[in-house]
Amino acid sequence: MDARIDRVTSAANTWIVGDDEEVIVIDPGDDAAAVLAKIGDREVLAVICTHGHAGHAAAAIEVADRDAALIALHPADKSAWHEVHPETDPDISMEEGGAFEVAGVTLEVVHAPGHSRGSVCLYCEALEALFTGDVVTSTGPVARADGYPDFGKQLDAIGAQVLTLPPDTRILPGHGDEFTVAVAEKRFDSWVAAGQDGWRLKHHDDDEIDDE
Repeated sequence: MDARIDRVTSAANTWIVGDDEEVIVIDPGDDAAAVLAKIGDREVLAVICTHGHAGHAAAAIEVADRDAALIALHPADKSAWHEVHPETDPDISMEEGGAFEVAGVTLEVVHAPGHSRGSVCLYCEALEALFTGDVVTSTGPVARADGYPDFGKQLDAIGAQVLTLPPDTRILPGHGDEFTVAVAEKRFDSWVAAGQDGWRLKHHDDDEIDDE
């Protein structure tokens, strides 16, 4: 298996999954030039946005257009997408259980609402990796600048969709450094105990509060 994972960081982490020939881009962020430079001459098969907020999706069209790639987004996040790209719709409406193929590996769509209605994770069993967007980072669930749309649902999604994976699974978040499911499991109870207000008070200056 030649598939690998590359990272570009701007407003958010951009994850590039593929080999020397082809890639899928997850959360292109807001710096298309940096993402395309990292991709080089590899073909972009698809651009997947874990949710529709600007910090994760602003460069989606520019990155996709280079190779006429398709853009994927969960339909519940179309309103957020249209705040960034008012005249363009995504090409693919992702749903729970959908899948994308690249470089001999599969990315499975996992619907994980809470941060936004259409937030998704992407699980690659072959690479033992879960791309979580703003569902969860190493310090907990990610808030928006206007508060959690649904903190309880976000915690439920982490418990049901993240903590049920093998403990050694790498979590590759939308902000910050990678960690593992085992680490998330150890910290989960403290996130629950802190509650929505406690988490935001602790992290009010952090980049992990998504300002869209």
